Parts: sequence; C-alpha cells; structure tokens
Amino acid sequence: MVAPAMTFLAIFTFYPLANLVYLSFFRYNLISDKVFVGLTNYRNLLFVKKDFLQALENTVVYSFAVVFFTILLAILFALWLEKDSWFNRFIQKSMFTPYLIAMVSTAYIWSWIFDVNSGLLNAALALIDVSPLRWLNDSSLAIWCIVIVSVWKSLGYYLLIVLASLKSIPREIIEAAELDNTPWLRKFVRIILPMISPQIFFLLITITISSFRVFDSVQVMTNGGPGNATDVLVTYVHRYAFQMNMRVGYASAAGSVLLFILMVLTIFYFRFLGRKVHYQ
Repeated sequence: MVAPAMTFLAIFTFYPLANLVYLSFFRYNLISDKVFVGLTNYRNLLFVKKDFLQALENTVVYSFAVVFFTILLAILFALWLEKDSWFNRFIQKSMFTPYLIAMVSTAYIWSWIFDVNSGLLNAALALIDVSPLRWLNDSSLAIWCIVIVSVWKSLGYYLLIVLASLKSIPREIIEAAELDNTPWLRKFVRIILPMISPQIFFLLITITISSFRVFDSVQVMTNGGPGNATDVLVTYVHRYAFQMNMRVGYASAAGSVLLFILMVLTIFYFRFLGRKVHYQ
C-alpha cells in the first residue's frame, strides 16, 4: 500500500539528494566529463573562496530574523484576534491574503515600494521631511528589506495556525487561572505557551527550513546585491550551477553543505527543543 508513495520519494527525493552529494566530489560542468577531485570542492568552499562564507552568514542572519519575527508576531496577533468578532474575522482574512500571492509577484510589488525614486516608502518619508533611504541599494538595509517581505507574506498563514491552537485550549483551564487572579504574563508563560508549544515547535521547524531555502524574493529584488549583501546559499548555488561556467560539481558541494546544515538543525530541534514541547 505504501509502495507508490515510497517509489515517488525514491525517484524525486532520495535519488536527487544522493546524486547531489555524489556530484560534489567531481569537477563537472555539464559539458566535459566528470573528473573525481575528492574534497577539493569543499576545501575551496570553506577555506579558499570568501563569497561562500558571506552567503552563509547572510542566510543565517535572514533565517534567524524571519523565524524570530514571524513566530513572535504570529503569537501577538493571535492573542489580539482570539476574541470572535466581525472585525477580528476581517483582519484575519486580510492578513491571510498576502499568503495567496505568488512570491515572485510579491517581490515585484515590494521592489516598487522600496524603489529609491518612485517608491511608496520614500514618498511617505518625504511627507514628513525625512531624507529618502536607499532601501535595496544599501548593503546594511537590503537584507532586512527581504526579511520584511518574507514575514509580511507568510505571517497570515502562521497566524491562523497559532490562533487555532489558542482556541483549542480548554476554557476551564483559563477560567481557573482567572479565578485565582493569575497575572496575565504568568498565565501566558505557564499555561498558554506550554499548551500551544506543539504548534510553535511545528512553526519553528517549517519556517527554519523554508528560510534557509529562500531564493525567489532575493533573485527578483536584489539578485544577491548590492555586492554580496543579500547573497544567500540557494542563490549562491544557482549562480555557480547555471551562470559561472556551469560549475555543477562546485555548486553541488555548496548544496550538500546546505543539506547538512538543515539536517543538523532538524536533529537539534527534535533532540533538545522537542523535550520542551507539551503534548496534551
């Protein structure tokens, strides 16, 4: 009964992953024959070329910011919208709408908003006599602009997950805490947060994996620039595999490092943070 699903996974998931690692040990560019070079590609990645470490640093900063702000805002908005009313339902639907828009379209919209000359943000700053900012052209601001776009687009989806988990908490537990005059912060830390911890743990894993694989928003909005300020691991792999003389072996080594990082993070989450999850 599970043979069709396992066959699908073997062909479209396990084989590409194994082939990725296999190609990382060769010098290969889709034209010439594969030449075995051992760990040379990994040595060049980590110790010779500096742009890979820059892409890795950008990916870590981006991922940490997206995970932190997405989960934080999802919890805060869910607490605010927990009460059932027509206004709250309208806000929920409005916040979910960006999730339905394709990321490429979202990136083009926000590129116009961040535009230096005709962007909406600089037009708003001009109304209050503030000098315009070079949003996507400033190496210190560009990565945070990408973070804003990612959080804005996905927040509504994760908000609904947290909101559903809040409404599944037995009301008698909350009412007992209110009868004891428990302070709100203590009630949140000791009751609400543990009760929704399975959903938060799920969000932590899914957002981390998706943020490490970010590509389309960076490719459309900045193409890794200015300089290498927004270059992330997936754009790095794409550039070397399809633009820099199609160095597939070298790009496969970078992809294997990304695969290894995600595996380590997932194991860490389940081994250490998974113990803190409270399952009812």
